[in-house]
Amino acid sequence: MRLQLPPGQATTRPRWHNLCMDNDGQLELYTAVAAQLKEAHVKVRALQVPEGVRMALTRKLLVITAAAKHDLADAARRLQRFTADLDEGRLPEGDH
Repeated sequence: MRLQLPPGQATTRPRWHNLCMDNDGQLELYTAVAAQLKEAHVKVRALQVPEGVRMALTRKLLVITAAAKHDLADAARRLQRFTADLDEGRLPEGDH
């Protein structure tokens, strides 16, 4: 069931949490991390590696995604390390 609001109430007005994020730069960091996570997933899918390695990399990305919900700055650092490892060919051991 979809909730229908009267026209005067159906807005996308700024909410307190959006205002807080925007004032301290969190919104820009969130946007950057989201874009980098998306790019990292694309890179992982494109790798020619055994399925176990791909699964290990995907799990790492999911952990970073979950961390972003609680500590965005830490997730950004983790994602940067993950991407550097990926770019330099440092891959986890997977089930072969």
